[in-house]
Amino acid sequence: MKNTMDVLIDEFNDTVGKEKGIIVNVTSISSSATLQEKLIMAANDEPNAPELPDITTLYPNTALMLADKGLLTDIENLFTEEELSRYINRFVEEGRLLNDELFVFPTAKSTEVIFLNMTIYNKFIKDTDASYDDLETFEGIIKTAEKYYKWTDSQTPDIKNDGKAFITYDSVFNVAQTGFQQLADSFIINEELNLNSPSFNRVWNLFYEPAVKGYVANYNGYGSDLMKTGNVVASIGSTAGILFYSPIVTYEDNLTEAVEYLILPYPTFEDGNKVAIQRGGGIGIIKSNKAKENAAGEFLKWFTSPEQNLKFVSSTGYLPVTIDAFNSVMNDESIAKDDNIKKLINTAREMQEQYDFYVPPAFEGFEELQDLYEKEIKETVSLSREEYFKLMEIMDEANAYENVSNGIYDNFINNMR
Repeated sequence: MKNTMDVLIDEFNDTVGKEKGIIVNVTSISSSATLQEKLIMAANDEPNAPELPDITTLYPNTALMLADKGLLTDIENLFTEEELSRYINRFVEEGRLLNDELFVFPTAKSTEVIFLNMTIYNKFIKDTDASYDDLETFEGIIKTAEKYYKWTDSQTPDIKNDGKAFITYDSVFNVAQTGFQQLADSFIINEELNLNSPSFNRVWNLFYEPAVKGYVANYNGYGSDLMKTGNVVASIGSTAGILFYSPIVTYEDNLTEAVEYLILPYPTFEDGNKVAIQRGGGIGIIKSNKAKENAAGEFLKWFTSPEQNLKFVSSTGYLPVTIDAFNSVMNDESIAKDDNIKKLINTAREMQEQYDFYVPPAFEGFEELQDLYEKEIKETVSLSREEYFKLMEIMDEANAYENVSNGIYDNFINNMR
């Protein structure tokens, strides 16, 4: 992604930028989390904070904080109505904050999908009654995860309870948000988690029990890490993560295996609607002077125009933002350079046709709420799983789980209040 950005920025500077007297300099390259941290430090004028750049990538919640301090430009003022009409409307609308001003301009968007190691999965379904159809629903995935755990456990009969997890979720918070939407409900109401809804019990069942029993991985990182070592077969995460999935799996005994991936649409509840999350940030323009703001607008127009937008998405897992580029990608996967990205485009096309897309709310404290939920539910699972395995030494699986899970659901809800 960095290389693609570098090439595009150099191209702008050598063409349109040179013609119009505009030079774009890259002053900071960071992960999304680090970048947002730097922006918040700069906005709050904290000690050792970096200077605010003229242009920055950012997410709506960070943009909301900057906009609230009067630090962002309304980008709509830099575009004509006709120019703005060339962009996918729901992508543009996500960047409207406060008084409906456009503070985050879409440059690339993503959604979530299932990444599946076909090489391992095909061995598994050959020996069991599992199928690819089972992965269309959350209920099917959990049943498959249980079968996979028992299948891997059976391969070492001399070692008890050493089965492997089948799947991991990059964000249990996003699973909750999306799951609620599929059930025509809202996980967040008035900036608080709607944990008393019956929908939460169904979301809870996608993670707590299967993670305690080892069917779903309870992991504080990205699924691509676990996929590299074969510790899971599937991962639910952002399409933008496609470049991190290694074509080689290295097992614990240092044996390696080439793998082929399948990319499947986001799963749904059996009785739920087809809904997936809309992800990805955009670019914001810091308030400065008309010359710099107009120059930033010129770069944005060039960078997101179909030709440049297609160059960017053809080598990443993002979706284009202009209508023309979006239609081009959706109708011609040959635009992509990588086989996995081609598969991703096919799946994205299917989802664009069949799914509705949910945009999380933007409000101060959203990230803190997300972090708290992720931390609390993963710690709850970790403690229960530790106790579960101790009890498995003296009782059967059903009684061990009943003992560790008794009262946990209600305690979790009470502790989150």
